[in-house]
Amino acid sequence: MDWDKLRIFHAVADAGSLTHAGDKLNLSQSAVSRQIRGLEEQLNTNLFHRHARGLILTEQGELLFDATVAMSKRLDTAAARIRDSEEEVFGELRVTTTTGFGTLWLAPRLPKLYEKYPDLKVDLMLEERVLDLPMREADVAIRMKEPSQADLVRKKLMMIKMCLYASPTYLAEHGTPQRIEDMSEHRLICQSTESDQVNAGLTLVQQLMMHDVRSMLTVNNYFGVLQGVIHHLGIGVLPDYLTEDFPDLVQVLPDTESADVPVFLAYPEELRASKRVAAFKDFVQDEIITHRKHLRDRRSE
Repeated sequence: MDWDKLRIFHAVADAGSLTHAGDKLNLSQSAVSRQIRGLEEQLNTNLFHRHARGLILTEQGELLFDATVAMSKRLDTAAARIRDSEEEVFGELRVTTTTGFGTLWLAPRLPKLYEKYPDLKVDLMLEERVLDLPMREADVAIRMKEPSQADLVRKKLMMIKMCLYASPTYLAEHGTPQRIEDMSEHRLICQSTESDQVNAGLTLVQQLMMHDVRSMLTVNNYFGVLQGVIHHLGIGVLPDYLTEDFPDLVQVLPDTESADVPVFLAYPEELRASKRVAAFKDFVQDEIITHRKHLRDRRSE
């Protein structure tokens, strides 16, 4: 099978348009069309349904596209291994983690990574959905549970808890609850029970909602919850790793907290020798050690 035709087919299937694929490949629409017709003749089948709104893959086209997607990811892996054979740490590193951890803990610490490796290009993908590392949707993941996918190298970084926090201004105006039943007199800020979140955090929110909370603000990530808390809207359910960078937060009802939540770093087995991955892993582990030390020092004050 003609590799060049497969490359063009993959671009067309991905774009859903001859014109958009041609723009991406720097080819004219007619040149792209000729290559697709040639591939269809070679395979003796139609790969696309053609209509006014664009192109839709046929069943046979879907089969071929699945194959070219897998080929593309394998080629990306090979290219990454070749790049990692160099002594320098450079190139793209795709990191996925949750919106909360990525915005509130990881991103503020990245200047130290770039200071050491200025030629590194980090693509930080923040979402609650668990990306498929073996299929190379990302290179490295930091997740709030142990990954279940096979063929992954995994490292437990730390344990965290979800706790209740408020601003000093809010507590001065509304008082500090002394018992969990007192939450009925306060506004609760938390992730929606319908949004993706760690089970321990969801369980804590459900426990709090049993006490007839009179007012609520729900957000679909912890960054939004934090914004509500620091703007004095109420008492928020937040991860305890925030206390280092937001020391003005006041913990409320310290005996009311979630179960321990493990934080894992994971990456595909095939990237075990990657210098970029190793550099990122060492950076995160060093920052975790520093983070723990700061928290211990604060508790001893």
